Amino acid sequence: MTVDVTISRRQKNYPKKKRIMYKNLQDLVKSYNVIALSKITKVRATQLMTIRRKFRSDIKILVIKNKVAERAFEKVTNVQGLGNMIKGLEGQCALMFTNISPFKLNLVLNKNKVFLSAKGGDIVTKDVMIPAGNTGITPGPVLSEFKEANVPTKIEQGNIWVSRDTIIAKSGTVISQKLASLMSKLNIKPIEAGISIHSAIAENMFFSESDLKVDLEEYRDKLLNHFLLALNVSIEVGYTTTETVKPLIARAQSNLMALVAQLEYLSDDTTGLVLTAAQGRARIIADIAAKKGYVAQ
Repeated sequence: MTVDVTISRRQKNYPKKKRIMYKNLQDLVKSYNVIALSKITKVRATQLMTIRRKFRSDIKILVIKNKVAERAFEKVTNVQGLGNMIKGLEGQCALMFTNISPFKLNLVLNKNKVFLSAKGGDIVTKDVMIPAGNTGITPGPVLSEFKEANVPTKIEQGNIWVSRDTIIAKSGTVISQKLASLMSKLNIKPIEAGISIHSAIAENMFFSESDLKVDLEEYRDKLLNHFLLALNVSIEVGYTTTETVKPLIARAQSNLMALVAQLEYLSDDTTGLVLTAAQGRARIIADIAAKKGYVAQ
């Protein structure tokens, strides 16, 4: 009885917002086919709002308290893989509940990434280049920012011009506040932002981030190559399908005409082919005779 009273008191002291989240998580896990975990430490509020608004009918996104999610998932016993997902609950996380395939979900989220202005401390994932040409910026203190970034400039027509294409930050570089300011003045937005999936569960199978990365171009090329290979094998063995019936008929017709030419069977359709074949053989014989010294009279 003492234990029950203690538990009851703990439940009453548990904040209402966390109690609601705890219950929602358990209900959502049972209501959707796919659960996906996203790390949103670097995700800005506007991005999250945009994704929520765009996919509100297909994806339920819930920013969570890790400990609440961990305790809620521990009570769910009929969904395999939740234990592995719990291990990834670090930093600021969000859970997505949907019936969309995790592979398709990952592609959808990747297509909805945007480029944002850099802030001091951001890390670029691609080389950032300032192209040669007119920046549209009038000379002034900003010239020192160009100089500090090792960007060659000149003054023409009352504006600062960049003399040549210049990479100002290589992939993996931590952006300083001054460099971020220069990029902002040039309207350069180097930070790729969006929600990405850290792990997912679908049909009681756990998928890591690397499992969900699909190169569509590579996948399409492989699929096409395998299709062509299967088509060639089917034609070779004479297996008739919708895709092979025309090539098989064309191949049979070609073989038939070759046989007719070899047998010298004459008809309205084969006369030209037989004469062409005969002319070819005659030319071969004439060449052999010529090599042996015989001359046509």
